Amino acid sequence: MQILVGKIPTNNLMTTYKKNNFFENCSFVKGVANIEGLEISNVPEIAFLGRSNVGKSTLLNAITKRSKLAHTSKTPGRTQELNFFSVIIDRPVMNIVDMPGYGFARASKKKIKEWTYLSKFYLQNRPNLRRVFLLIDSRHNIKASDKEIMNMLDECAVSYQIVLTKIDKIKNQDDVILKTKNSIQKFIAVHPEIHSTSSHKERGLEDLRNAISSMVE
Repeated sequence: MQILVGKIPTNNLMTTYKKNNFFENCSFVKGVANIEGLEISNVPEIAFLGRSNVGKSTLLNAITKRSKLAHTSKTPGRTQELNFFSVIIDRPVMNIVDMPGYGFARASKKKIKEWTYLSKFYLQNRPNLRRVFLLIDSRHNIKASDKEIMNMLDECAVSYQIVLTKIDKIKNQDDVILKTKNSIQKFIAVHPEIHSTSSHKERGLEDLRNAISSMVE
């Protein structure tokens, strides 16, 4: 699909894009359920990854200021494909991928195995992937399943960054952030800066938008 391929804009154009609400020009492209559906792209790409029900789709909607861009559900594991979104201003300037959640998705073992294989293949074979934003529910800290994913990202040599979600739900926010920083020190490919966010209270969203848009500069 041609929409996934485009030239990286010049710095002057990027400045204009950011002034004109960069992320509001984001739209859904397609869902990819198998390796054959992945297309080669030279457009800078970032991905959202996290446990089921961590708030990936809600955060994507909050960042783009589009309440219905990504489908949200109270049922864990609703994202069952690699969902591709594209920021298009004159031409594609960034792809955003909403990856299937891991953890307690309500699906068969066979289906979960297929998602896992697809996700790992995607991570290992995406040269235009600039960074994975790994979402962690701030109420539950980093779990064993999160560490498994972080080890996989280290093995794939994929740069990733922790994003704490639902930060408004906890009182000891500084303690949670410090504990998270200490928990990630032994991992190799993780970015040292942690983003703490609240989609509901719109906290930390602008910093995250800046981090994401910097991937195309």
